[in-house]
Amino acid sequence: MRKNIILCGVGGQGTVLASRLISAAAMAKGIPVLSAETIGMAQRGGSVFSHIRLGEGIYSPMIARGEADLIIGFEPGEAVRLLPFLKPGGSMIVSDRAVMPVTASLTGTDYRASDMLDFLSARVPDLRIVPAEQAMQSVGSTKVLNLILLGAALSAGALGLAEADLKEAIRARIPEKFHELNFKALAWAKQYQRK
Repeated sequence: MRKNIILCGVGGQGTVLASRLISAAAMAKGIPVLSAETIGMAQRGGSVFSHIRLGEGIYSPMIARGEADLIIGFEPGEAVRLLPFLKPGGSMIVSDRAVMPVTASLTGTDYRASDMLDFLSARVPDLRIVPAEQAMQSVGSTKVLNLILLGAALSAGALGLAEADLKEAIRARIPEKFHELNFKALAWAKQYQRK
């Protein structure tokens, strides 16, 4: 299996933890992993993204434009910004919850999730939009968007891993008192699809 995955969002959304869970799950299965993260602006609500490459014969962690099999967008504006990396026929999972960057708020610029989601819908045939507020309310925490989005990628069959693989990574990397909440978030997409 070879898989190129990009996660993108803003600081504080859990993109780095999600990236590390994917990497840990793959390594536990014996799948070679290379990853790279850009997290310098995370504390200021700035752009955060991770490149994860799974499989044999990979020599660089960076994914070239047009080569990502999957983009998981924690924030729709960041998903739009990284869209050029998605390969033709690639999949995108994106949260419908916009987080306005400081620059937009200072200039009074409109920053509407609906505009960005319409843009993505017109360009990405395999796009799944996750209703973030509804999902977080259903799970019972605003701190699990990352696991909700990973669960949506699992449900779509786009991650190349199984739910059991991610659960094992959660057990290994997250304190036990948070396991059940994270498992519930991971499973949310399955419940949502049945409705």
